[in-house]
Amino acid sequence: MRLAMVAGEASGDLLAGLLLQGLKARWPELAAAGIGGPQMQAQGFVPWWPSDKLAVRGYVEVLRHYREIVGIRRQLTARLLDERPDAFIGVDAPDFNLDLEDRLKRAGTKAIHFVCPSIWAWRGERVTKIARSVDHVLCLFPFEPALLARHGIAATFVGHPLADAIPLDPPRAPARLALGLARGDSVVALLPGSRRSEIQYIAPLFLQAAARLHRQRPALRFVLPVAPGLRPLIEPMLSQHAGQAPIMLLDGRSHDALAACDVTLIASGTATLEAALFKRPMVIAYRMNALSWQMMRRMQYQAWVGLPNILCEDFVVPERIQGDADPATLASDVLAWLDAPARAEALAHRFTELHHLLRRDTARTATNAIAQILGQA
Repeated sequence: MRLAMVAGEASGDLLAGLLLQGLKARWPELAAAGIGGPQMQAQGFVPWWPSDKLAVRGYVEVLRHYREIVGIRRQLTARLLDERPDAFIGVDAPDFNLDLEDRLKRAGTKAIHFVCPSIWAWRGERVTKIARSVDHVLCLFPFEPALLARHGIAATFVGHPLADAIPLDPPRAPARLALGLARGDSVVALLPGSRRSEIQYIAPLFLQAAARLHRQRPALRFVLPVAPGLRPLIEPMLSQHAGQAPIMLLDGRSHDALAACDVTLIASGTATLEAALFKRPMVIAYRMNALSWQMMRRMQYQAWVGLPNILCEDFVVPERIQGDADPATLASDVLAWLDAPARAEALAHRFTELHHLLRRDTARTATNAIAQILGQA
């Protein structure tokens, strides 16, 4: 079995790495190559380009890297058309993958897209492109296959692999021990994102909020997981924005941080779902280039931005986006969770129900679907 795969950022690399575990269990001699990161490489994946080459969010930000990204896609397309893998699996990154999948599908290669583009939240017009470009969509959320079926797109709900990877009962005590935190510490996890643009726009905001929190509650402890390659970007920001707040930088280890914390201040994205699966109260925030935000906001269909709120169809956690995200508001929101343990416990029960809904042994379920698509069931 020869597969080509493209995962475009840290969250896609994580999802693809978990999927590869299931694929390798079914096809031990499987060979997979394309664009990926360390989680995929740990499963034997051969990266022709690293996934962080595609880790760009926002229209203005993409324009700065447009020529390089288009060049990579052109070279990758030519290589795959020449090598003809048994199937191509595009993991998220729809703006990059759908065009590539379209070319490969027309050339006779099975095109599978893992993670349904969020057409239910914004950019619904992409459904036409999805229908043209892919043979099958592997969906993370239960409502997506019916939505796609209305447009003639074959799809399977495979659950979310993070729901399988994260325990139903989060290991708070072991995580605190591993991080050198005391059992009685009040801990805030700061997760400003895994992209350079997110660090530039969001990290200063989170660090300023931490400085305010430290002045109000000097006993608070802070942990900040840093994605690979971003430590040189974040370290200078500590002295500039964090004041005297005791912030522990972690190399990766976001799951340890979420398991250990009492509340997290977190950038909108897949990490918010991870926080929900760890049953942690959170404050979701996001800032980006102002022009990019204006363009995205006009395409938004729902009142919610964060995945936990979208899946619960309610503002179960606060969202502070663009101008609504300021250090004073974020600090106040964090303290509101710390001072309301009963509210946090009720949220944990709701997140436990969500966890059960999304737990479907994704690697095996997705592998079975791929086998059927390839006629190898």
